[in-house]
Amino acid sequence: MRVIDIHSHFFPKNWENLAKKFGGEDWPWLRHSTQKCNDYNKAMLMQGCREFRPIYAACWDANVRLEEMDRDGVDQQIISATPILFAYERPVKQALYCAQLFNDAALEICVQGQERLFALAQVPLQDLDASCQEVSRAKANGHVGVQIGNHVGLKNMDDEAVLDFLQHCSDQDIPVFVHPWDMMAQERTANYMMGWTVGMPAETQLSIVSMILGGGFDRLSKNLKICFAHGGGSFAFLLGRLENAWIHRDIARGKSQHPPSHYLDRFYLDSAVFDHDALDLLVKKMGSDRLMFGSDYPFPLGEQPMGHLVDTSPSLDRHSKQQILAENAAHFFTL
Repeated sequence: MRVIDIHSHFFPKNWENLAKKFGGEDWPWLRHSTQKCNDYNKAMLMQGCREFRPIYAACWDANVRLEEMDRDGVDQQIISATPILFAYERPVKQALYCAQLFNDAALEICVQGQERLFALAQVPLQDLDASCQEVSRAKANGHVGVQIGNHVGLKNMDDEAVLDFLQHCSDQDIPVFVHPWDMMAQERTANYMMGWTVGMPAETQLSIVSMILGGGFDRLSKNLKICFAHGGGSFAFLLGRLENAWIHRDIARGKSQHPPSHYLDRFYLDSAVFDHDALDLLVKKMGSDRLMFGSDYPFPLGEQPMGHLVDTSPSLDRHSKQQILAENAAHFFTL
């Protein structure tokens, strides 16, 4: 079966010293190591003086990426920036510079990808005009869509400017992938990687719920192609609670014109849930035509091996597996 991975990340091998260029603290950079990881070069992703995450050559070397795709039977892969590169908290001109820098770098990796790698752009989401300008430039240059964080500071997905940006993407037929970042309750989730295991799923649920209850899906064109990462976080499991609140409390309805379950055909989710029962729930709630395979490669919390969850599902038939593994993504991203 054909396999398209819509959720993977990259870093350029090197980029200019952003702290030196702009001043300020906590800019991301790579500290390369002489040590190896499975015979591949390693690096430490730094945030200013703080170690953020160990990574290896698959992030920047297309040949390494293709080798591991071949190992796991992945035909095509879409790469996107890791959220630490977003720069939403920076001045707009700096964030736009970063978006252009990393967008161009992503395409350079794809050029080496033997027509098997594609890229999502990033934008300075804190500014509507700059975001629209950059996403249009990126599409013209060859990006197949755009990845955005699920909030900008305290502004959720129902923020007016974010909705205007999504409408711009709809008008230009630019698919949108929403990735959680800058997770909530950081003081309480600082230990044991709970920011990733608890905070990220909560952020993704919050982004979907804010789109629904904030009236985003009622306002936006049905032509909008939008997908949320990590299986929608805790959304599917807690949909019944959300629906019950909508029915019995008018203050829980927000601006939405319909119950939450009405909007399930307005968005897609990736399959990065790592559990067959969770995948079955997503299929039952969303339908196999609304799910796309995403691995979160090449990070340790990603699916290993890529595609294993869907491929080994005991409950999905071959047609449903092929929908999730490739067909839906080919249509969504026009691959």
